[in-house]
Amino acid sequence: MSIATLILGNSGSGKSTSLRNLDPAKTLLIQCIKKPLPFKAKGWKTRITLKSEGNVIQTDDPVMIEKIMRTSPHEIVVVDDYQAVMVNELMNRSAEKGYDKFTDIGKHAFDIFRAAGDLAGHRRIYIMAHTQTDDFGAVRMKTVGKMVDQTLVPEGYFTIVLRTEVVNGIYKFSTQSNGQD
Repeated sequence: MSIATLILGNSGSGKSTSLRNLDPAKTLLIQCIKKPLPFKAKGWKTRITLKSEGNVIQTDDPVMIEKIMRTSPHEIVVVDDYQAVMVNELMNRSAEKGYDKFTDIGKHAFDIFRAAGDLAGHRRIYIMAHTQTDDFGAVRMKTVGKMVDQTLVPEGYFTIVLRTEVVNGIYKFSTQSNGQD
């Protein structure tokens, strides 16, 4: 089993910036939102096509993300801004009536989360996402609504769950729950 890590935090709390600590030669970055890296990106090169050279792939297609995770030869795979995958699928299907789109979104998330832990033991998978606070004050991964929230608990699929924090201008990973996250 691979080591699957979920990294949760608000915008600007250091999730993407933490990538600068990874070796780009061993890492594949899947960007769900096309944006420049927030640091000098030496060694990080965006692929123009899936078959071209580079270690950054930009896609929000959940089926493609799962396939890339499973077939990539890289020791480390990072999926940045995963909640955008769910939001973009929801918005792209906004004209559809009924709940089938929510079932599909939940199934795609389930497939990706399961794949994150199913890979070879030497592999590390990091999925980064934003947080939301529920009606009871608990902080969890941002999803696309109650139907997905009631069916899927993303945090349960991961070996490690970290939360980013900024305390007095210092960026940190919280490694222990405060009882509300």
